[in-house]
Amino acid sequence: MSYKRADDILPENILEILQSYVSGEAIYVPKKRDCRKRWGSSTGVNEKLRIRNEQILEQYQKGVSTKELALRYYLTEKSIQRILREMQVKPPMEQCRVGGEKIE
Repeated sequence: MSYKRADDILPENILEILQSYVSGEAIYVPKKRDCRKRWGSSTGVNEKLRIRNEQILEQYQKGVSTKELALRYYLTEKSIQRILREMQVKPPMEQCRVGGEKIE
């Protein structure tokens, strides 16, 4: 991260407003929310975790216990349970009828 002098890049009126809050101190200006990257998107960690979690689900569906999965993946049983809960594909919401009318 590089530093820029505020008086070199900001209009004078904005600089005066900032100086009323902080003067002579370094401040961090975060990126706009829509410009931020998701956690792990730069390193590929998200993809690796997705693959790992799919493997955990597949093994669980084949009968491997949560205790065994925790030992294999160096996780706690609670973590395995959370992953399984998040990975379980929920059936699509059934369309309901109330008084003969379809509700979606």
